[in-house]
Amino acid sequence: MSVTGQVRAAGGVISRLNRKGDIEVLLIYRRLQDDWTFPKGKVEPGETDELCALREVREETSLYCSLAHELPTVSYQDRRGRPKVVRYWAMNVVRGEAQPRSEIERVDWLVIDIALARLTHPRDRKLLIAFTTLPLPAFLLPQKPPTPGRRDFRKGRNPRKVKTYA
Repeated sequence: MSVTGQVRAAGGVISRLNRKGDIEVLLIYRRLQDDWTFPKGKVEPGETDELCALREVREETSLYCSLAHELPTVSYQDRRGRPKVVRYWAMNVVRGEAQPRSEIERVDWLVIDIALARLTHPRDRKLLIAFTTLPLPAFLLPQKPPTPGRRDFRKGRNPRKVKTYA
């Protein structure tokens, strides 16, 4: 929390491609607040907003992520009536499997339309709509299939045997 009584927080909109090639985002369910939202949390003293966003995502979902584009800042009154300002980033998963941790009861990967319907707060729906206007990260763009039988001599392997992560 800052000196002015304003609560600073940071979080992320984590995305991936599902098997059908659709973009999914990760939502969390917090039983205490009875809401579906994005992972986020308060900035600790001496911590940057960027590091806070990465730490909170890891603590709440078990995912190690990287930051992509910054999303619009969200401001609202917290449960105690204090002004709260949350900075968000689009995030890509580096490693890990999404699992609920800390005060999180459930995590779900959802396509955009279903996520929009599931989110509890209008401010989160606005954030997700802003996310959909971003350029796609390179890992989300459809990959051109390799030419059958050609070898990638730089890597010394047949491109047909390269793992995909969709």
